[in-house]
Amino acid sequence: MSPATIFQLHLALGYVPWLLCFGAYVWPRLRSMDRLDAQRAIATLHSFRFFGLVFILPGVVGSHLPAGFAAFAAYADFATGLLAMLALLTARLPLLFWPLVIAFNLVGSVDIVIDYYHGVQLGLPELAGELGAAYAIPVIYVPLLMITHAAAFYLLLRPQPKVARAISG
Repeated sequence: MSPATIFQLHLALGYVPWLLCFGAYVWPRLRSMDRLDAQRAIATLHSFRFFGLVFILPGVVGSHLPAGFAAFAAYADFATGLLAMLALLTARLPLLFWPLVIAFNLVGSVDIVIDYYHGVQLGLPELAGELGAAYAIPVIYVPLLMITHAAAFYLLLRPQPKVARAISG
């Protein structure tokens, strides 16, 4: 099996265990939580996205990793992580918290979609070994990030129960 095939298989299969785990353990808990607490839990996970800066760290990734992939992925992850941290810091200020929740989820999900696009356009599967120690990010970490972005959007868009609206009003 070629390295490109193995990488593509890893990318696809990375979603399977996370979807199984998320569906069995995380999603039931998130759905039962208060809206703010659920978004705080998701923001906490995404606040670690500063780690994406390793895509531009020499010695962690190979020198032949396409710059068009590495720089965008690194800085968009960094921005997402900062927005998530700001959301966490403003949890008691709803006028700031909710726009920051929307912002980090929009920036983060668009980042992942564009990274997938850049990866395909720049032939990343054929150069997967250039990811070096960062190989685990797209294979293990990114699927969980994308799943939680989808969950965050769902939780943002679902109607609030009437009791919650009456209390908040």
